[in-house]
Amino acid sequence: MASMSSLKMISSLNLSTSPLQTQNQIVSSGLSLSFPSRRNFNTSTTKQVSTTKRSSQNTRTNALFFNNQKQHQESSKPAKVQELFVYEINERDRGSPAYLRLSQKSVNSLGDLVPFSNKLYSGNLEKRLGITSGLCILIQNEPEKKGDRYEAIYSFYFGDYGHISVQGPYLTYQDTYLAITGGSGIFEGVYGQVKLQQLVFPFKLFYTFYLKGVADLPADLLGKPVDPSPHVEPSTAAKATEPHASLPNFTN
Repeated sequence: MASMSSLKMISSLNLSTSPLQTQNQIVSSGLSLSFPSRRNFNTSTTKQVSTTKRSSQNTRTNALFFNNQKQHQESSKPAKVQELFVYEINERDRGSPAYLRLSQKSVNSLGDLVPFSNKLYSGNLEKRLGITSGLCILIQNEPEKKGDRYEAIYSFYFGDYGHISVQGPYLTYQDTYLAITGGSGIFEGVYGQVKLQQLVFPFKLFYTFYLKGVADLPADLLGKPVDPSPHVEPSTAAKATEPHASLPNFTN
């Protein structure tokens, strides 16, 4: 049987905790509270990487879809080029052109405006087609070339068939090409370019359209063109807009 002094010593040993043990417990506790387990960290990182991969895949899929859709739309347009020949003639009966000298200078200068509207005839001069309507903005007067450079924005109206819009340089002293910017009616979705030939400034011009993106043109708009010349004139019937010599509901 243990003595009283022995029991007191055992009791003292069991109840006391060493400073080193307490410090290890605190450090261990702190580590477990402050840092997630390696397993949890790896799981979170894996989820983020997986989400990023899915997002990247979705982006590539969407881009591929829209690119394929655009290519399909472009490939569905007729690829052939159709030529359309048109004469624009100013018969001095429309009050056109009007010269708005916004520069307030005695010579043609940057910013002067020239709204206009002239009559349209088929390339063979046998049919009245409609009118032109638009605006020229003077960019530069070139006295050494005896002419001017304009930026032109206008449309060609073909009655029930619709219209074609163009934009680009108009030089009074040489031929130019303008961009076809769109159209309506049978010309919806049209693109390409048009060659402008100055015959008699500003009264006679000849155009060759190179049309893309539209179905075959109707016979009303076709025909072998008369060779461009300052002396060309529409037929009497076309001038008189007789039914057989004009488009249905032609724009006037």
